[in-house]
Amino acid sequence: MTAASSSPVKVFIAEDSAMIRERVAAMLEAQAMDVVGHAPTPQDSIAGILASRPDVVVLDVQLEGGSGLEVLRAVRQAEPGIAFVVFSNNAAPAYRKRYLGEGALRFLDKTTEFDQLPAAVERASQIH
Repeated sequence: MTAASSSPVKVFIAEDSAMIRERVAAMLEAQAMDVVGHAPTPQDSIAGILASRPDVVVLDVQLEGGSGLEVLRAVRQAEPGIAFVVFSNNAAPAYRKRYLGEGALRFLDKTTEFDQLPAAVERASQIH
């Protein structure tokens, strides 16, 4: 929970792997965060994010039929107050630079930084 309020951080998960979505949701919910939605495609993610208005979006670089960059750009244009934490296996410096340059607050590598996700989401919710 955030120190500033008693309501849990609301999180949307944009991730193409159902297994990863479930692991991430369980990990965040264990930290008293509220997963308000999830989707595997850019279009469903954008619609779900704009409908649920989460505090933070956990975003994969590669989604079904498109990229996380589409989601980041569309949502930041429509709702600039929603924070993004990119969570991906595609953690090359070029990806990091592009996503952070487009407004993501953090970029975590699923392979080496999986356990850092709850803290990154918490911090992102406090910044925005």
